[in-house]
Amino acid sequence: MNIIVGITGGIAAYKVPELVRLLVKAGHEVRCAATEHAMEFVTRVTLETVSGHPLYSDLFANNEHSTQHISLKDWGDLLIVAPATANIIGKVANGIADDALSTLLLAFSQKPVIMAPAMNSLMWAHPAVQRNIETLRGWGIRMVGPEKGELACGTDGIGRMSEPEAIVAEVEGGERKAASGERWLVTAGPTYERIDSVRFIGNYSSGKMGFALAQALAETGADVELVTGPTHLNISHPHIHVVRVESAREMYAAATKAFPQCKGAILSAAVADYRPAECADHKLKKQGDEGMTLQLVQNPDILATLGGMKQEGQTLVGFALETDHELENAQGKLQRKHLDYIVMNSLRDKGAGFGVDTNKVTILGTDGSRTESPLMSKKEVARLIVNTITS
Repeated sequence: MNIIVGITGGIAAYKVPELVRLLVKAGHEVRCAATEHAMEFVTRVTLETVSGHPLYSDLFANNEHSTQHISLKDWGDLLIVAPATANIIGKVANGIADDALSTLLLAFSQKPVIMAPAMNSLMWAHPAVQRNIETLRGWGIRMVGPEKGELACGTDGIGRMSEPEAIVAEVEGGERKAASGERWLVTAGPTYERIDSVRFIGNYSSGKMGFALAQALAETGADVELVTGPTHLNISHPHIHVVRVESAREMYAAATKAFPQCKGAILSAAVADYRPAECADHKLKKQGDEGMTLQLVQNPDILATLGGMKQEGQTLVGFALETDHELENAQGKLQRKHLDYIVMNSLRDKGAGFGVDTNKVTILGTDGSRTESPLMSKKEVARLIVNTITS
């Protein structure tokens, strides 16, 4: 594939030579186009060396062609903008073409474009930027990131450019998606079951495992319906559609609606087995020194329901978080709920379970397969799970 990498004036431009190197290593032909301010962060010599081609940075320079933005448009199959600053995003969304890269982007309107946004978290959250992002998405421009992390300004928040490997994965995933067109369902996080207007029954699930699974599936080119309970996590990916719910019954409705149109489902959410029989519409007050008695009723079993709905060719994956008799309980759940795989982890393993960034799992298949992982980041575990169930 012929790929143009557009670089703008953000500190994350230092990552671009590695992005170009990875794209070339993957077999792509790469040319670079840069804004004037991009050259404050990365040099012409570096970009020309890693790409093997002259850099396009001056709209009026004596280029290979007098209309370089048109000749590059004809040459390129895909344009990646990394980092995509608020400035370039705003220019494209509003049809402004006043330098080499913005002119090229407008000429590239009939071909695929990927942007990797990078900016201060307050800039990212600004309504104008979000409006421009939605405009570009509506035109079919794919967004990779931004990620949450330490920013150049010294704060920690959403705005960090995705790593070069994630951008390359989006390129490769987009190619595979054209052939596969697969859709997957993922559930994540806890569910909250209301007691009254201010209290609920819940658990410590953060949703990190489910969000990592959605990301890993999207990197293969699949479209993902991510149904998540209450969590502070956010994810921005052109192949991921997020549905936020609160209760087990809301998650049940969303999951059963989505599953028939999906290639498969990975249910990693920690769904409450029970809910209060009644929910007060006001805050319940203490009644002297007397205790409170709650009557609980059973919630619908999402995993078992999807197991009964499953059609030939669909793959269903469940999770089993155990505290004792781990293997025995997981294998029983695998058979009882008509799953294809179950991912078992134990709260007795240090670094595994709720709220942490790592996990240690055993993946059991109905075919007798057994795949064990060491303690790894949840992103690495997610890729292992996806590779196992889709291979």
